[in-house]
Amino acid sequence: MNAGVAEKVRAAGGEIYAISSEPQSLADRACASWSLDFEAIGDPHHEIAGVCRERGWLDLIVNQRLGFIESSTAASPDWSPSHPKGFFQPGVLGLRADGGVLYRWRGVPTHSNMGGAMGRPTARHVWSSVETALGASQEAIDAPLDEKAPLDGKGIPWPIFVSLLIANGWFLRGRGFESMQQIGLSVVRLLGFVALWLAAFLWLPVLPPTIAFALWLGYIFPKVRWLSEEFQNVPTPRG
Repeated sequence: MNAGVAEKVRAAGGEIYAISSEPQSLADRACASWSLDFEAIGDPHHEIAGVCRERGWLDLIVNQRLGFIESSTAASPDWSPSHPKGFFQPGVLGLRADGGVLYRWRGVPTHSNMGGAMGRPTARHVWSSVETALGASQEAIDAPLDEKAPLDGKGIPWPIFVSLLIANGWFLRGRGFESMQQIGLSVVRLLGFVALWLAAFLWLPVLPPTIAFALWLGYIFPKVRWLSEEFQNVPTPRG
């Protein structure tokens, strides 16, 4: 979080919690790995998320397609997530002690934000909005959904993202990233892959590399289409 925001929340008598759709064991591991200074709670059955929806606080978007996650973590059983009801997309909810809503935002997964992997409201913006709501009277209406929050980052173009996933799967399938190092290696692989094909078309007779490339495209296209379906792309209303 932005420096000092957590302290301001606690100074105002509040607390911060991270709710994950993974089991508590993985929530604890993420908390330790990221050195979080607040508690992470596992909610694999969406009980907390369900209460938020039932009370009209926040309705998170859920993705029940888990094929990509399962195939990407198959080689790392210790980190294989368990989502019996799918995984919910990100959201931010600020509540008063009486249940009044101080702030709310939910992520809408699209291909432009890599299926919800990128783009969160900045902590400073969230706290500023909460401070404003706290300064209002207790009878103030609940805060509306924040649909124009400044985000902490943007996704890369979808074709490039998919290309990197394919490169991470050695151009045979899409595979997720487990570290920043894997992303860097995928960039190198992708550049090398492109360079090899260019060299083949420049230095070899045209027919063999053309046939080979066409066969690879025929093989990889269904996998790219599958990736596109696995990563949610929820249309946003216009106007």
